[in-house]
Amino acid sequence: MTVSPQPGPLNLITDVPGLVVGHAQNGILKSGVTVLLADAPMSAGVHIMGGAPGSRDTALLAPENLVERVDALVLSGGSAFGLSAADGVMAGLRKMGRGFPVGGHRVPIVPTAILYDLSAGGDHGWLDTPYPTLGGKALDAADTRFELGSVGAGTGAVAGPLKGGIGSASARLADGTIVGALVAANPVGSVAHPDTGQFWAAPFERGDEFGGKGLPPAPGELPLPDLLKSAHTTIAIVATDATLSKAQATRMAMAAHDGMARAILPSHTPFDGDLVFAASTRARPAPDDAGQLLLGHAAAACLARAIARAVFHATPAHGDAAPCWSDRHA
Repeated sequence: MTVSPQPGPLNLITDVPGLVVGHAQNGILKSGVTVLLADAPMSAGVHIMGGAPGSRDTALLAPENLVERVDALVLSGGSAFGLSAADGVMAGLRKMGRGFPVGGHRVPIVPTAILYDLSAGGDHGWLDTPYPTLGGKALDAADTRFELGSVGAGTGAVAGPLKGGIGSASARLADGTIVGALVAANPVGSVAHPDTGQFWAAPFERGDEFGGKGLPPAPGELPLPDLLKSAHTTIAIVATDATLSKAQATRMAMAAHDGMARAILPSHTPFDGDLVFAASTRARPAPDDAGQLLLGHAAAACLARAIARAVFHATPAHGDAAPCWSDRHA
């Protein structure tokens, strides 16, 4: 089994059959929520490599713990306030009859990760948290086709000196297995050469999915004073239709972090909460040892591409804290 050079038909994580993604955002808040949902509960794992993570219900994804499946995965802006987006998603899933059966009840399992966007120029003077409502709206909007750039959890994202956003990409393996990535890119580090605008992820680009600008020059000295202005975080989901256990999904999430390191300089800093969820819809056979190796490689490559696409597709809005890539380098 080898990695095909071609993405799936949508070049989105929803090329994995059975997955849908929804966004909701508030332009005044300059923040939002993104939800990934499957048509049946998914196996899932998680791996955290940033020094400032924010998450909910990630401990249950440890391979030794009881719950084997999750109903949805949530990426949210809002720093720790955004963790309440899961409440809105849980409420919607409960109406659908989804959830882990326990004691005659069903409890939706919705692991969530957040990024910091409170300094993105939005109005955060609210008294009642808007994130549960945004979570419910994102769930309702879930579809196989969804926007990239300044939407959902990426609405207020900043990627080093540029505006960040939501990105996604996919790859089809030789045996037909699909791998995809979904990311809210909001890193301390940069995703493109500051002079040329060429993306660090360029070696993994398929076609001109983020501009086709080619390989960047070698990076120079990092502008450290500019890196430490505030907290950030890149949060992501990688998914496949291959059958994975929780332990195998966790290993896939670990491998996918290589994609952040290929696309962001520097990555996994003490000021980022870099986190990757991995999900399996279990629609295809389990991979052998070599197949799992290739799944991890494909997940990392897709994530690197998705990060570049997030910044490439960002669009301007009033009060932005950073310019868009297109304003400087298109």
